Parts: sequence; C-alpha cells; structure tokens
Amino acid sequence: MASVVGLLEARELAARERVEGLREAADRILAELAAAETDWQGWVIARQRVGEVLTDLPEPECPPRAGAAGPVPAGELPAPVAASQVVSPSSAGPARRGSIVPVWRPGLKSGVLAVEYQRILALLAEGSSRGQGVMSCQELAAGLGLELTSANVEGRVRSRAKRLADRGWLAEPAPGGFTLASGPAADS
Repeated sequence: MASVVGLLEARELAARERVEGLREAADRILAELAAAETDWQGWVIARQRVGEVLTDLPEPECPPRAGAAGPVPAGELPAPVAASQVVSPSSAGPARRGSIVPVWRPGLKSGVLAVEYQRILALLAEGSSRGQGVMSCQELAAGLGLELTSANVEGRVRSRAKRLADRGWLAEPAPGGFTLASGPAADS
C-alpha cells in the first residue's frame, strides 16, 4: 500500500506538470497573438493610408442619375430618421453604402461618410447639444429607430461606432459608450 505522502507527491507532480504545460501553451498563444496584432495593425495602417489618398482625389464629374438627390452638403449633418425612412443608397450623396470611413482630419466634414455613419454622428451631436454626454449603443440604436436586437445593437450600431472611433470621428470614454471626438465636435 502506498503512503499518503507518496500519493500527495504524485498528485502535486501531476498538477505541476499540468501548470507547466498550460504555461507553455499560454506563451505560444501570446506569441501568436502578438504576431496577429502586428499583422492587423499593418492592415489598419494600410487602410487608413488608402482612405487618406482616396479622400484627396478630385470628385469625378458624373451627370446625376434620374431620381437621385444631390449630395449632402459637406457641413450639414442629417437629422436622425426612423427605420421606415432610411435613405436609399442611390440618394446617399458623395459616399455610398459600404464605403471606406476615412480618418478624421481638420477640414474633413461628415458629408464624406455613408449615410448610416452620418446618422450616428447627427444623433451624438444632437445629444451633446442637449447636454447628454456619452451614449450607449442601445441608446444610439433606439435613437436611430432600430429594434433593440443584438443584430442591430452589435452588428449595425456598435461596429459602426467602433469604426468611427478608430478613425477619430468619435471618442469612446467608457467601453460601449460613445461621444463626438473633440475635432469633429468642433467642426459640426
């Protein structure tokens, strides 16, 4: 029969080996994570640079399409509208649905953004004019007239707000809470 001390030592050895194995796996995953983050940051920088180059290009002179509204004036933010009144992509103005969100810089107006992004900025501008500071994604979704489902809150609002924050249009002072960044707020 094995002694109690021998059994404890065997269990301690097994636990130590498991900890060492997990540490090795964690080190390997952390190294892989660092490499993936470096790769990701490279793509972010590339996209930002392409966005900067594309915003510096002159607008092509195209005749307006039949039934299309004119572009959104560069200094105006559209008022929030209900989901039933969403503007079609053909009348969206200078930016189209799914277009690149450029990095904000002085002189760049919200008119370069797709309508969905302009609506988020307009809602935050309206909120800040009423003294409301930070707005959550659920408040933004409700203000945009969207049903409060995770597809709308996470997929449509949070992802767009995060993209705007990554590019300097919004600030995220608290996780999931957004407000206009100081630059775009001064230009609005």
